[in-house]
Amino acid sequence: MIKVRKKTVFMVIRRTLLVLLVLLLFLLGSVYALGYTLANGPSETLRNMLVLSAKQASATKWLPSLFLDRETIEQILADSVEVTVTEIDINDYRPKEPDTDTSEPGVYDEWADWPEEVRIEFLNGATFKAYLMIVRDPSRVFTGVANNLGTAAYGMRVYAMAEKYDALALINGGEFPDNGKGPGNQPIGLTYSQGKCVWNDGKLRTFIGFDNNNRLVVREGLTKEEAEQLGIRDGCCFQTGNVLITNDGDKIQLHYSDANTGTAQRTAIGQRADGTVLMLVTDGRTASSIGATRNDIIDLMVSYGAVTAGMLDGGSSAMMYYENYIDIYADIYNIDRNALDQYQLKGLVNKYQAFTPPRTMPTYFVVSKRTEG
Repeated sequence: MIKVRKKTVFMVIRRTLLVLLVLLLFLLGSVYALGYTLANGPSETLRNMLVLSAKQASATKWLPSLFLDRETIEQILADSVEVTVTEIDINDYRPKEPDTDTSEPGVYDEWADWPEEVRIEFLNGATFKAYLMIVRDPSRVFTGVANNLGTAAYGMRVYAMAEKYDALALINGGEFPDNGKGPGNQPIGLTYSQGKCVWNDGKLRTFIGFDNNNRLVVREGLTKEEAEQLGIRDGCCFQTGNVLITNDGDKIQLHYSDANTGTAQRTAIGQRADGTVLMLVTDGRTASSIGATRNDIIDLMVSYGAVTAGMLDGGSSAMMYYENYIDIYADIYNIDRNALDQYQLKGLVNKYQAFTPPRTMPTYFVVSKRTEG
């Protein structure tokens, strides 16, 4: 009797595992069939968007090769880096008008209700949610770096970086070696922090940083010698081709890439003509926010008056932190504390999407607390 019972239990387990295996194979087959149809179907626009979106994340870079040959993928990537520069006369450059109920026409103080002179606006695009941090004084923004760059086992998480500098707020910074699990212990490309060159591996990327006059500098392939001549005080690098907005004093140049349709979590930094710094992070990889394109980021920066802007690292690196932001913005944006995850409850403003805790990274753009006087 006992032997029969054991045999029956074994048969049930075996059949259950067999059913699960069949379901798993069916699911994998369905996913592959769907991917193949999308990749090789009639819509090249959808195909290209999916390929570029997959290539934005370290964990999914390999997916397109399951459905497409290498030449097709390389052509899609090559097309995506082609930039068309649109020029606008600086006298015709008009950012969005502020929302205000002031009873005095023409009189508006955007900082009247913000004694810290930093505020965050929650924004919604067609395919993304975004968070724009606006900082009045550019001298408060600098590049924070992890301890012992290059020799430490890991970089620093967003909360540790905030504690290190006693920061009011910060966003993630530049590029680092990453295969999806990169330790973030060293940057790639030229890096300055608080007036000192702290990393220079000779690799030329898009440089994004501030000079000693607190002006945002966004340049391709900036060398250390050029940085010294420009008086760079802070900055880091992110790949190549990530210049978004430049100006020559007379015209604004918008560096659009219409073929770069990939959506992703994005981070960018820009500056208005009056020096105000714009720090932008978008959500991605969710049904309610699949992510933003490169052109989306440019358009957002333009709408807020950026005359200079550059893209920073994105994907699972995209993070915005603000000390006690929930206490400030809960009522303004009807934030339900019960709907926030553990990272947001600790100060992360955006929705972190990854299978690990927030990344350890080598660089951040930090906003210091305001000092009186």
